[in-house]
Amino acid sequence: MAILLVGAAAVAAEQEAPPAARVGRASWYGAAFHRRPTASGERFDLHRMTCAHRTLPLGSTVRVTNLVNGRSVLVTITDRGPFRRHRDIDVSYGAARVLGMVQRGVARVLIEPVS
Repeated sequence: MAILLVGAAAVAAEQEAPPAARVGRASWYGAAFHRRPTASGERFDLHRMTCAHRTLPLGSTVRVTNLVNGRSVLVTITDRGPFRRHRDIDVSYGAARVLGMVQRGVARVLIEPVS
């Protein structure tokens, strides 16, 4: 019985640990998707601090840091994507403005799960 409890506790601890931070490429999405439903069921608002990620849980929060200028933003995962190769996260237009990446369209970023 004790082995079973220890094993269950270890599995629970693994599930609670946030995924590791990773470096990747971010792009942004905006007006074409404004007010359209997202994978979470919420309507997309291009001005809110949200993002799309392929695998991280919907509703979780990540810190995205632009590795060129050091700017960072906390965003909530509300959607799935990006659906382009060599992209790891799509941030909303509002988040892209904070990150200073609107004009360029893409940026090398650090993605750190927070919750």
